[in-house]
Amino acid sequence: MLISDPPEHLRLFLQRNFLDEQLCRRIRAEARLAEGFPAPVYIDGTEGSVHESVRKTTSVNVSADTVSVIEQRLLDRRGAIAEYFGITLTDCERPQFLLYRSGDFFVRHQDGNTEQLEFDHLRIRKVSIVVFLNAASERIEPDSFQGGSLVFYEPEASQKDRVAYELNGEPGLLVAFPSETLHEVKPVISGERYIIVSWFR
Repeated sequence: MLISDPPEHLRLFLQRNFLDEQLCRRIRAEARLAEGFPAPVYIDGTEGSVHESVRKTTSVNVSADTVSVIEQRLLDRRGAIAEYFGITLTDCERPQFLLYRSGDFFVRHQDGNTEQLEFDHLRIRKVSIVVFLNAASERIEPDSFQGGSLVFYEPEASQKDRVAYELNGEPGLLVAFPSETLHEVKPVISGERYIIVSWFR
């Protein structure tokens, strides 16, 4: 699926082939066999951290070696990402490996720099990272998924309901964006959507 260039004002950093196809395939295979649990979401004033009306996806426990490989690759790109955004970045949160099955989604939200003062880890996030491990497709194909696009909204308050850019993803593609950016994961229609997420601080 063709990926178009994002509008400049959104400040999205895209890197194709951040991970090669072989590594993406290996991580997908590992994730399929890994133990999983509902991914958390943090909402001020609510009890618990699982709210499947807001975020419905599975966090999978891949091996420590796989986590370490991805964390090091992200840290190796820290300088380029920091330069692109014109900020100083220190470390990144432990990468999370997520599986979106048919019907899974994540409503429009921000990852950090919000007024959710109750959650310290959200306040210190500067740049969000998403790495796609497989491709979106317009038709059912092996190891692909339909739906599940990553949607970015206009940053201006007066236009915050307007979609600015929709990204369908491909294996190994990394996208980085300011953590206060409004974004959403549309429901997966079919197949399994595998991604890695992390946040630079």
